[in-house]
Formats: sequence, C-alpha cells, structure tokens
Amino acid sequence: MEIQTKKFAVLIDADNSSINAIPSVLEEVAKYGIASVKRVYGDWSSETLKNWREVLLPHAITPVQQFAYTKGKDATDMILIIDAMDLLYAGALDGFCIVSSDSDFTPLASRIRENGLSVYGFGKKSTPEAFKKACDKFIYVENLLQDNELKNTEEDLINSPIKEVIENTKVSEPKPSVQIKENTITEIIDKPTLNLIYKAVKDNADDSGWAYLGLVGGYINAVKSDFDTRNYGHEKLSGLVKALGVFETKLVGSQMFLRKRSFSTFIRLVQKAINQNANESEWVELSIIIQNLENSDLNIRNYEEAIESINSEWLDFKIEKSKKFIKIKRLIA
Repeated sequence: MEIQTKKFAVLIDADNSSINAIPSVLEEVAKYGIASVKRVYGDWSSETLKNWREVLLPHAITPVQQFAYTKGKDATDMILIIDAMDLLYAGALDGFCIVSSDSDFTPLASRIRENGLSVYGFGKKSTPEAFKKACDKFIYVENLLQDNELKNTEEDLINSPIKEVIENTKVSEPKPSVQIKENTITEIIDKPTLNLIYKAVKDNADDSGWAYLGLVGGYINAVKSDFDTRNYGHEKLSGLVKALGVFETKLVGSQMFLRKRSFSTFIRLVQKAINQNANESEWVELSIIIQNLENSDLNIRNYEEAIESINSEWLDFKIEKSKKFIKIKRLIA
C-alpha cells in the first residue's frame, strides 16, 4: 500500500492562540500529512509572548517578527496573510493549517480553497462561525487539550498487561496472585512514545479498531522526527509492536494491521476456552486453556499469570495431583 503524504503549512497567530494547545495541534496535523512549514507570527518584543519560546524550539517552529505599528491594529494578521499567499503561489503545498480564533482569516481560508487546496482551522469554540465555515475542517483546541489530558491519565498505557486485566474488571479490584517478574512496557519504550503509538493507532483505525501499520508509522514519524525503532532494540516497527504485547496484529496479504488489545476480550476468550474443554463437572486443566490461548496468537507474556489475575468472582481454581484446574463461577457481564 503506497502512502500519499500531503504537505501542509502550519501558520499560527500567536496573539489569538493558546500556547498549551500547540503540541496537540501538531499531533492532530500529523493525521492529515506532514507539517512542511511551521511558522508562528507575533510581536516577540512583547512580554505577553515571552512564554512561546517553550514550544518554538522543541517543535521546530519558526517565529516571524511583526511589530505593532499602530495601537488597536493587528499587524500580525497582515504578515501571516502575505506569507500564506506567497506559499500558495509557490505551489509546493497540499494545504494549510491556520491556528487562530480570529475571523479576520476568513477571506484567506476562502481564497486558499478556491485554488483547490485544503484548509484546516484550529481555534477556540468561541471562534466566529464565518471562519469556521470557511475551512474544510475546523478543530476546537479545547477538544485537543481534553484528549491530551485523558491520554496522560490513562494508567493502562504504562502498566503491564496483567494490571490492565485487573483495571478493566469493574466488579472489584483483586490483586494478582503472583508478582510480575517480566519487564514492564516502560522498560521497553518511554511513556511519551508509547502514548504516541496509541494515538497513531486510534487516529488511523477503521470501525473495528484495526489500523494499517504503514499509516501508523507515517503518523509517528510526522510527529516525532527522531523516532527510530532501533532505539528500542528492533529493526522494524512491526517487531517493536509485537514486543510491547499490548496490540493485536494480523496480516492481510503482506500488510500488517494492529489494534489495541482489549483485555475484556481476553477474559471472554478464557471463558470460551473453558466452556469448550470443561468436563461434566465444569472443571478443565489450566494447561489446556493456556494451550488454546497460545494458538490464538494473543502475544501475552505469561498466560498463567494473566488468567490467575482475572477477577476471582468470575473464575475458580483448584489443585489436584500437582495440576491446576479452572472453572467458570460467573460469566463476565
């Protein structure tokens, strides 16, 4: 599958944009293509813009200086529009991303679209309707910030698969019957990069949650230019994805697809395997269940620990003649 990557100019109006939203905006832009041009416009001699330096260098954004020649007049808008028209006529881009909540950019968005290029707007919910309607797509920065907060509080991104089993069972909060000795995910990969992979899968997934690995890789590289799977001990992204153990994978021809593994699905697979193999008393040897799950290619590090960590209200265990047996107490809701 050949990926056609579009090139965008990201033009930021510093006077009418939230500095905290810029990282999330750039991640959102990566869903649509590469930010070939990244410029932010403002009067950098002003104290009100002094904190912008915190996002300029990490994200390679070029600051464009524009002094306010007259009080009450926004000279920043004019220089941004002039730059946009220069870039438009250069003909090297596929679209523009205008980051502002100012309706003054409405004519600019309309003009760009008349030339057949896409325009994505990023601004507050209070942005005037005229500017929002002039864009092909308008994204509220409040939504991006909210998504980022949720992402940062998802503990399942930094915990082992075993803990994710427990946290996804809402009936109670039992502790694992054995301590995990395997490496946790964060010993394989840093949290920000893991979060980025999760977001890349989510934003490129179909209705069933499957995302093409090529698109995921393109998204990651667009957001994190120094991303290299070799930094994590793997030659290819496919190897890293499998090593993390938190994604399901499948091959369609020679193309790999992946999606975030649902551990509620894992629990249901355990119950299905028990139902299919249990004797008349409803007990089945644990090793048989593990064998069934291994054949399903779930890529879980330790199946026995994962099964024993499932809520005790759902499964029952016993040992007879040095062998472990398991049966269903109650089906998962």
